[in-house]
Amino acid sequence: MKKYMFLYQGAWDPTSQGMKDAWTGWFAEIGDSIVDGGNPFGEGREVTKSGSRDLPLESDSTTGYTLVEAASMDDAEKLLANCPIITSVRVYEAMSM
Repeated sequence: MKKYMFLYQGAWDPTSQGMKDAWTGWFAEIGDSIVDGGNPFGEGREVTKSGSRDLPLESDSTTGYTLVEAASMDDAEKLLANCPIITSVRVYEAMSM
């Protein structure tokens, strides 16, 4: 099995009970595939060689992550079938070093 990182895009209200229930249900559905359930993100900062800048939470912000195991990228994508996607989910294979 390979590991895949789901990066969630889009701001949402973490105090919304409906959204909490949707995420809890989806996590229960894919539970055996989860390596690290992750967390939502708060404020952020981008750091470059020339300095840094604060990252506001906006509709296109990266707002959380989950690490899963799947046989392929296609299988990882299938895990997202019932995900309460805010705007989008970016999926990356976590390569071995």
